Amino acid sequence: MFETMPRILLGLLTGFLFGFLLQKGRVSDRRVIVGQFLLKDFTVMKVMLTAVVVGGVGVYLMKAAGLTKLFVKPAQLGAIGGGGLIVGVGMVVRGSWPGTAVAAAGEGKRDAWWGLLGMIAAAAVYAELAAGFSKNILTWANYGPVTLPEVTGVSAWAWFFALAAGAGLLFRVLEKRKV
Repeated sequence: MFETMPRILLGLLTGFLFGFLLQKGRVSDRRVIVGQFLLKDFTVMKVMLTAVVVGGVGVYLMKAAGLTKLFVKPAQLGAIGGGGLIVGVGMVVRGSWPGTAVAAAGEGKRDAWWGLLGMIAAAAVYAELAAGFSKNILTWANYGPVTLPEVTGVSAWAWFFALAAGAGLLFRVLEKRKV
């Protein structure tokens, strides 16, 4: 029990910091999330692209330093597409996704609790039905645990550089577009 306490405290601290940064970045505001889908506010995309680049580089640096191992989930296009569709519809209808719903609840937004309850109920239903799903549509186009560097033969660092450069260029274009 006691050896896991530092891990629990670290998880609570990082969760608190994540929620704080989501709130400061205005990503826990439903108007910002819906604005992304209306192509009027690109804050969500900027935060997510930045998180992907920084997080990916951080994970690969930790892997290179021997601090962690890289566990790659299988690329199951049915599951990814279905899950993306469900989360996307939920984001538009609810105006939040799981991380931002928790952050909004932490801000004291009472309506966020309904979203959290819905997510918990959906997770419970999925847990009960997952065995049937896993043998059918969710495993459609299962390519196994692959990464872009493995598929293309291009190093992860080149992918991160290209992603960072592309994100920076996209951010610049979006900022110039603003009036």
